Amino acid sequence: MSKQKQKPSDPWSYKPWWCQPWSILLTGTMIIASSWALVKTVWVTILVALPILLWWTFFLLIWPHLMRDSGSLDNY
Repeated sequence: MSKQKQKPSDPWSYKPWWCQPWSILLTGTMIIASSWALVKTVWVTILVALPILLWWTFFLLIWPHLMRDSGSLDNY
């Protein structure tokens, strides 16, 4: 009886290096910090940070959970 190789249930293993959690966090942090360094205005930095924080929430927290629950990773 042969054992089947278990496929990884980690959605990040199917993404390129530039789409990994560390690169997403680093890029977003650099953009937010750059907006502060350039303008030094709280409201501008908040306006820059809000869409990034929303993207982080979806792509780093919600999307991986949805991928695991949907069974989409089983098709690879």
